[in-house]
Amino acid sequence: MDVVRAVFEAFTERDVEGVLAHAHTDIELRPVTGDYAGRTEPYRGHDGIRAYFRDVAAVWDELRIVPSEYRQAGDTILVTGRVSARSPARIVAGSTGWIWRVADGLVTYARVYPSAADAMAAFEGRGAI
Repeated sequence: MDVVRAVFEAFTERDVEGVLAHAHTDIELRPVTGDYAGRTEPYRGHDGIRAYFRDVAAVWDELRIVPSEYRQAGDTILVTGRVSARSPARIVAGSTGWIWRVADGLVTYARVYPSAADAMAAFEGRGAI
């Protein structure tokens, strides 16, 4: 779980290189922000993570994530918490969840869910990871 905590910390600081230091070169990221940015495919690889940070800056004037609970099953980690985001077009606030996969100390996959309940259902095998 330490690597996931480190990624959250780097993201909070908007430290792209800090995130990349903990991300596998073939990472796949499926965030909700991608939907708002008009993206239909996940962000892939380190270039994808850089594109994601550009999209965050373009879509949100402010984006704050607060992870609170961590659960692990094998190489999969569930994190639930809260998100608040603001732009001229929208305000988002509420629960959220993340599913992470880790291999050899690096994040290989991350998906953000629109609610903690959705992430928990996926983690428990009742939804799509």
